[in-house]
Amino acid sequence: MEAWVWWLIAAVGLGIPLVITAMPELGMFAVGAVAGAATAALGGGIVAQVVVFVAVSVALLVFVRPLAYRNRQRPEQRSGVDALRGRQAVVLERVDGGAGGRIKLGGEVWSARSLEHGQVFDPGQHVDVVEIEGATAVVM
Repeated sequence: MEAWVWWLIAAVGLGIPLVITAMPELGMFAVGAVAGAATAALGGGIVAQVVVFVAVSVALLVFVRPLAYRNRQRPEQRSGVDALRGRQAVVLERVDGGAGGRIKLGGEVWSARSLEHGQVFDPGQHVDVVEIEGATAVVM
């Protein structure tokens, strides 16, 4: 079997774990193996093939990996009740530390209670959501 075929087999062998594990480094080595196959197909010796494989793989690791990593690092997206923490709401029914009340938060009506026991909020006031406890928003 010709050398370029072995390089393509190596590229596929590196591509399979890439798909399973989603490790981009394996893809960069697979591209290096394809470059080694191209070198072999063009008549380069084994030394040239290995040098091209290493050079392409290292170049991709050095230049492309940091770019991909930087683009993948986004601020954490909060979802569910975590996304509601820190948002503003409008008081619909009087909110206090005891019986509680109702607020409009994110277009929905929530039961609410104040963070501090003696604190009272009247309808129409804007409050900040400190946390969510079950189906009750704790506000201040």
